[in-house]
Amino acid sequence: MTQKRDILRAGLIGFGIQRSLTPAMHMREGEAQGVDYRYELIDLNERKLGPDDLDALVAEAEERGFCGLNITYPCKQKILPLLTDISEDARKLGAVNTVILRDGKRIGHNTDWWGFAQGLSRQLPDADLSSVVQIGAGGAGAATAYAVLEMGARSLAVFDIDPEKALELASLMARHFPEASVTVASDLQAVIGHATGLVHATPIGMDKHPGMPLPAELLHPGLWVAEVVYFPLETALLQAARQRGCRVANGGGMAVFQAVGAFSLFTGLEPDVGRMLRHFEALTEAGVTRQPQTA
Repeated sequence: MTQKRDILRAGLIGFGIQRSLTPAMHMREGEAQGVDYRYELIDLNERKLGPDDLDALVAEAEERGFCGLNITYPCKQKILPLLTDISEDARKLGAVNTVILRDGKRIGHNTDWWGFAQGLSRQLPDADLSSVVQIGAGGAGAATAYAVLEMGARSLAVFDIDPEKALELASLMARHFPEASVTVASDLQAVIGHATGLVHATPIGMDKHPGMPLPAELLHPGLWVAEVVYFPLETALLQAARQRGCRVANGGGMAVFQAVGAFSLFTGLEPDVGRMLRHFEALTEAGVTRQPQTA
């Protein structure tokens, strides 16, 4: 155990986040490392606020001495103009999920893409990346698209209910990965029929957004399916995919590894990955939503 330090404060800004496991993961790891670490939820829904209030919320965190903030739906792109600096990968993605608050500066990072890549490679180490379809072109979608292309995907087709968002993300990724084929998918049935993998990167399937992001009959046994939603861990999409013979990767890997990266950035300490994975598994198996906001 390290010597006890001064209190560190961090938080998560997002909508409908009361059941997030992020505070529990951060605070348990802090406790294991001898740090008095308080991690709070700043729920837009609970406080009856919206993305336009983001600047005031970040300023409030700075005033309270927070060392950092995690940013989730629907603020991962809205946060960009409020930052003083941004990491290279976050700049490429056009989305930030982690902000270090230090010396009057707001420095944006993205630990989502690395978290997704780690989760996918651990759960499906031999996933065929030759032809991937992605549903969702928002902040999470930017991270997952970047991740699969970094992992070597040769073809990525992006679908979103907003075609302009899909085109914007596809164009962005095509610039960063000119060796790959990055396109916009307008017909899911056509592209999924010959795809090797499906990445789901929208809130559909979360407790507050139940349902399926596509008709179940489009899933086929030659397809692996990767999810970003982790509460519930077994979404309707993953259930349907298993029933149709697909190999699946749940959103837990992304949840844990993005937290691993954020913990390191906030505290300057090296987290114990195995310990954080075991803690996450224990929380999900027990049906725990989150720990009280005390260290």
